Amino acid sequence: MRAILVLVTAALLAAACGTSGDERTTELVPATTGPPPTTAAAVVTAPPTTAAPTTTAAPTTTTTEPSPFARPEWLGTRLLPLRDDGHGEVQPTPTELSDRRLETVSLLPPPPTDDYVATIGPVPDDVLARSSWTEECPVTPQELAYLTISHWGFDGEHHSGELIVNAGVAEDVVDVFRRLHEARFPIEGTSVVTLEQVDDHPTGDWNDTTGFVCRPAVGSSNWSQHAFGLAVDINPFHNPYLKGDLVLPELASDYVDRERVLPGMIFDGDVVVQAFADIGWAWGGNWSSLKDWMHFSASGR
Repeated sequence: MRAILVLVTAALLAAACGTSGDERTTELVPATTGPPPTTAAAVVTAPPTTAAPTTTAAPTTTTTEPSPFARPEWLGTRLLPLRDDGHGEVQPTPTELSDRRLETVSLLPPPPTDDYVATIGPVPDDVLARSSWTEECPVTPQELAYLTISHWGFDGEHHSGELIVNAGVAEDVVDVFRRLHEARFPIEGTSVVTLEQVDDHPTGDWNDTTGFVCRPAVGSSNWSQHAFGLAVDINPFHNPYLKGDLVLPELASDYVDRERVLPGMIFDGDVVVQAFADIGWAWGGNWSSLKDWMHFSASGR
């Protein structure tokens, strides 16, 4: 409509002025129609957000239950007062050892399977060097044999152990340990006794199953059967030596009471006594003048 009015007005002005449309051309630009120019909307800035405080979780503490077979940290470190006979003072059995079922510590890797494993061979030079053998011993290294045998521990695990025995009885001793293995009779550990251990100040808590040890018999100047490799001691702490007021090991008094029946103890007629009897060895638990429940020997001494 607005455009029409503009055209009419222009025509009237042209007529009034005597000018025709052919003589003068007026370019008419139609007005632009549409919405009014837009005004940029104000930018609304949201107030800054405050981050929620970060909560740091307290560190998680994992509590590991101690193994029931863990060895007391003080084991082998408490030196006993000496008696006049050179042995340690006999003392009450510590609570931790009254029912002794400690894990096995071995120098050898565990067997690959649960089957019984044993080897017999000459004593290696490095083993002889850490043993109690000296030139004063009643046997030569060539008369001895080095055994490795597998056994079950009080921890229920299968372990490898080592022994030195007289070469003439090596096969018989291997067969004895085979029978103990089949019966799963627990042995805390087997080891080669060193010269230092023979002379060590007593702590009264040792429990190694051993064969050859170059030393005199207890209370004697004569060689022990161990010095010939013809004796074996099994779990000494569970099966101590008793003569009068002397108990060896000196902390094993609780095990003098043979009415107690605990794993690792040896009793007349059991698999340990019978296995050694079958190779002709005698048990110190049958002696009358003293008791040596750990001890088995070819000579009976």
